[in-house]
Amino acid sequence: MIVVAGEALIDLVVTAEGQRAVPGGSPANVAVTLARLDQPVRLLARLASDEYGRQLVEHLSANRVDLAWAVHADEPTSVAVATLNAAGQASYEFRLAGAADWQWTPRELPELAGSPAIALHTGSLALALAPGAEVLEGLLARERQRDGLTVSIDLNLRPSIVTDRAAEQERVRRQVRLAHLVKASDQDLAWLYPERSLADVMTEWRAAGVSCAVVTRGGEGAWLLAPDGSLHEEPAVRTTVVDTVGAGDSFTGGLLAALADLDALGDRPADRLAAVTGPQWGVVLRQAATVAALTCGRRGADPPSRAEVEALLKTA
Repeated sequence: MIVVAGEALIDLVVTAEGQRAVPGGSPANVAVTLARLDQPVRLLARLASDEYGRQLVEHLSANRVDLAWAVHADEPTSVAVATLNAAGQASYEFRLAGAADWQWTPRELPELAGSPAIALHTGSLALALAPGAEVLEGLLARERQRDGLTVSIDLNLRPSIVTDRAAEQERVRRQVRLAHLVKASDQDLAWLYPERSLADVMTEWRAAGVSCAVVTRGGEGAWLLAPDGSLHEEPAVRTTVVDTVGAGDSFTGGLLAALADLDALGDRPADRLAAVTGPQWGVVLRQAATVAALTCGRRGADPPSRAEVEALLKTA
């Protein structure tokens, strides 16, 4: 089982035709992707009891995401207003003040030791917004020290919300040291480190104890720096882009699912990732890129099923 921790929110998607309310949030999207790829997944989230919260519970449950560790919160659901341009790319405005997702307390966190969890994934705003971010960071630190499962982070930065670049640099520097697997987009890193190359940042993460560093580059594909220091590059899978909402989250879910299929997640996480071969890293990246491409071909964060991914891979 893969545990995903973080926000589940509502995206109000605004287009020329009007607006619609759809379930979203980076960690929730990753959890749905994993479930559709037939990976057992449990979402550690704070879910409100308002109308949007009920919509989220229905969506997650319908997609076979285990909510046994979800917290029933009194605060309202977070809302992100996503405006799509003519190319289908989204820009976001967030309504987050006092919302449920950011109010974690230590007593709300489960004990992962002794559970069937093989990985803990989180990222995005859940690791950035107080007061909950400090609580989740403590969970990462505890699990990294225990060495009983793979710790994964997707930066998924939101400069429109957390605008202090220097503070974000310090936060990221601190948090990546707690992870075995770190994923970011080239846009994340261009904002975070405007004077540095992608390769330089990935190398620094590896020196800090990250086993595997992954950077997605939109239409240019993705790079992966493996535990042995080798760099693997995978081109993007060509598709007709409807919009890019949830594409990065789908990539992350595809990446984790492929690693789970290889038995590369679990206890002694650094050793498991080090055992992945060069050709296998190619398979992992190809699956992640395929999942993201299929999501881009649909409206909203609507990741594909395992059967759809396998069918497209067979034609490649």
